[in-house]
Order: sequence, then C-alpha cells, then structure tokens
Amino acid sequence: MSSTDPKEPAQSIGKKLLSVDYGTKAVGLAMFAPAQDPYPLPYARLNYKSDKALLQDLLRLVRAESVTAVVLGVPRLLDGKETTMTRRILDFGEKLEAALKPVPLYRQDESLSSFEAEERMKSSARYNFKVDPRQIDALAAVIILEDFIKQQKQ
Repeated sequence: MSSTDPKEPAQSIGKKLLSVDYGTKAVGLAMFAPAQDPYPLPYARLNYKSDKALLQDLLRLVRAESVTAVVLGVPRLLDGKETTMTRRILDFGEKLEAALKPVPLYRQDESLSSFEAEERMKSSARYNFKVDPRQIDALAAVIILEDFIKQQKQ
C-alpha cells in the first residue's frame, strides 16, 4: 500500500515509523514510535553510495528496528511541479516499495524541509543556534515525518 493521499487510512501508524530524506550525498533518517517517543526524533545520516546500497541499508534497518511503515520525502517545486530530483526519488520509491513488502511505503511532500531544518537549528540550543550540515538531513527527515503524522490526523 502506498499513498500520496494523506487521507488514506494507515493501519500501521501507531507502531514504528521511519522517514527518509533522500539525497545524492546524504540520506537523513528519522524514527517515531508513538508508544515510546514524545515526537519524531532524528535517527541517522547515511552517506549515499547508490540506490542499491541504500535499499539494502533501509531494508536492514526496517528489519532490525521492526519498522511498520516507511515515509519517503518527495520534493516538488512550490507550484507543485516535479523536478528531476522528484522523478529520481519517485523511481527509487518504486524500488523501495517493492522491496519493503508487506511494510507500506508512503510518499510525503517535503518541500522546504531542509530550509525549515536550518531555521530550527538556528533557533535551538540543541544545535548551539548554528546550522550543522552533518545533522540537517536527519532533522529534515523529522520534519517530513511530523508533516506526515499531522496529515494523518486531519
């Protein structure tokens, strides 16, 4: 089951969610287990090597952490149009969805998530009020997951 429609019921929500901020240099990951965590938390930053290596890393993580759903951030222009990166991520999403079965993959708009991550860093003592490039991808993944959860509650 995959969805870009946030209103589609997600039975797997409520157990353990992983979000992915796909990038060609780094991939940010965030995790949320509603029964344990107060809110989505940064999980890791992976160095991007190839789609195949990323698929293997994500599948290993999904199994090890007993993830019940994965949320993939998909960027679009502010007017909703696709970019070359949008197409690349959607193509990767198709491969990931097939490999994850039966774990569902959801696609979530991630427009401006990296910008918002930078702004949060600048206003947070946790990051010494500075942008930390090593942590921005995982924080962007947190924002993607927060947006996904908000839309599920609507």
